[in-house]
Amino acid sequence: MEVKAPMVGKIIEVVVAPGATVAEDDELVIIESMKMEIPVGAPRKGTVSELRVTAGDTVQEGDVLLLLD
Repeated sequence: MEVKAPMVGKIIEVVVAPGATVAEDDELVIIESMKMEIPVGAPRKGTVSELRVTAGDTVQEGDVLLLLD
């Protein structure tokens, strides 16, 4: 499952690493948008299989942040 950016912003922190097991609503990444920090949570439980962003990256709404198995 692709986890996508909900808005335009800058990745300020990647909280998880590949191989991490997450529960629904666990924080995955934090995006800064309009001077606010917005956490992106897991839509369901699973394992992070691939990260597609790093801290400092700028993302557009709909960009894939990571893959969740």
